[in-house]
Formats: sequence, structure tokens, C-alpha cells
Amino acid sequence: MKIALAQIAPIWLNRLATTNKIIQYIIQGADAGAGLVTFGEAILPGYPFWLSGTGGASFDDPIQKDIWAHYATEAVCIERGDLEPITTICRERAVAVVLGIVERPLDRGGSSLYCSWVYIDAAGIIQNVHRKLQPTYEERLIWAPGDGHGLRTFPIEGFQLGGLNCWENWMPLPRAALYAQGETLHIATWPGNTRNTEVLTRFLAREGRSYCVSVCGLMRREDVPKETPHYKLITSTMPDVPADGGSCIANPDGTWLVEPLTGEEGIVYADLDAREVLRERQNFDPSGHYSRPDVTRLVVDRARQGVVGFVKPDKK
Repeated sequence: MKIALAQIAPIWLNRLATTNKIIQYIIQGADAGAGLVTFGEAILPGYPFWLSGTGGASFDDPIQKDIWAHYATEAVCIERGDLEPITTICRERAVAVVLGIVERPLDRGGSSLYCSWVYIDAAGIIQNVHRKLQPTYEERLIWAPGDGHGLRTFPIEGFQLGGLNCWENWMPLPRAALYAQGETLHIATWPGNTRNTEVLTRFLAREGRSYCVSVCGLMRREDVPKETPHYKLITSTMPDVPADGGSCIANPDGTWLVEPLTGEEGIVYADLDAREVLRERQNFDPSGHYSRPDVTRLVVDRARQGVVGFVKPDKK
């Protein structure tokens, strides 16, 4: 299978403009023959890079409320149809997509935000929405914790596709849940920084005896639109390059197939061979011949979390 890693900078905190940019990269990947095009964490509409520099932890602060309201307005509501332009192009071009979004779901009241890993198949069907289990550091000020509903894998061109968001990839038990479902192609989404991908990508490939794809976003100070609320405050406290990319691919033996792409936008292609997974699992298979379920087992709750369950009255 040919895969494409689209390392892009969003039109930051602008859902519609970023959606259009994503579509252009999907078309580019499909025209090049890719069966799967991947994008970084929270790329639609963007990662909350303002938090560290603007006092994101200040309680009841009007500035933080302004930026939050803008972020929530630009977040993705799947139930409203916000991903339909992307699912349509997937169907028309017969290409699958993994996409990181900031989700504003109606099933949790419609006001809280989740960092979600979305898989859209080549028929344009949203097969999976995995909400990040545990936001990291300042992310906890802006994203709610997710659940196990999306800890699933899916067949694609001879592979079994799964993935996690950013530092979730450090969590052994979610990884084990995917391994147990036969994962052979792991898509790790990141907001972007080579320091995150240059070690962990190869480790995950070696541990899972799978291809590990780390796909990253890119963000530079000049990518902040001038119409962003509190633009001057955000840009005056933001590093020149808060996210330098780092997209890469490791082979199932832990060697590099594609070394990290740093500091630039671009689309990277690679051909993956499912036989290489089998070659490496000859001596180690984390959920097969090298597991001991009689000694250690994992229990996963895949129910979608909610605060209320409605019981329909009997019809008379």
C-alpha cells in the first residue's frame, strides 16, 4: 500500500479554510496513488498553542474566555456535517484518511471539546472517532478526557489500521488493546515536534512489530491569522516555531523507512509491504505466540461515555 503523510500548517483556528487546505492535500495524495492520506493531531482547526504563553490556567479570565469561545466556534461538530466535504472527497477519489480534529460533540452536551483521531475509509464513511483518553499538561485546560469507544482497528489493503493521539502513544495499555486486535499499521498523530517522534516512532514499530507512522502538523508564529482574538498577546508570547513537524515512518523491525521531516510543509510518500510485518513476527508477536493470557489480560470498556441514559416508555 502507498501511504501519504501530509505535514501541513492549519489555517489556524479557521475550520472552513483548514478543511479546504486538507482537501487539496487529499486530492494530491490520491492523484499520486496513495491509498491512505494522514494528517496530524488536532490539525482541524488547530492545536491550542496559545495556552502556555497567555496564562491559560488563569481562572475566570476574560481573555481566556474569548479565545475559548473562538476555539469552540471553530471546532468540528461531526453531527452537524462539518466533515462532509472531506468524506465526499474520500468517496470521490476512493482514498482513506486519518485526520486529527478538535471535536465538539453533541453527545456530551455540545460545549466541551475533545482531541479526536478520525478514520474515514475509501468509501467516505467515518469508521472511527477516537477521543484522546488523557490530554497532556496544559491540554487539560482546553480538552476533556475521552473514552475507550475508539480503541479499534480496521482492515485496509492487507493491513489492520489503528492509532492514537500524541502522548497516548506512551500509554502501554491502549497500545496493547490495539495490538490484541491485530494492528499491523499504527498511525500516531502529533501536533508536531521532532523531539516527540524521533525516538518513540521506532520504539513503537519494534514493540508492535508493525509499521509505525508518525504524522505531524507544523506551526509557525506567522501562521496565526491577524483576526484571531487577542492576536498581539498570542503572537508576542508564542515561540517562532511552536511545532516543527517531524513526520516519519518506521519499519516493523524498528529501522527508518522515512526519517523525520523537520521544519517544512510537504507530503511524504512511502510503500508499505505487509509481508515485512510477518517476517518480524516470526520471533515476536505481542498478542500471539509471545503473549501469556493465562497470566496477564487486559479489559477494555469501549462504551461511549455519557451522563444520562434515556429509557423509552412502553408503547400502549
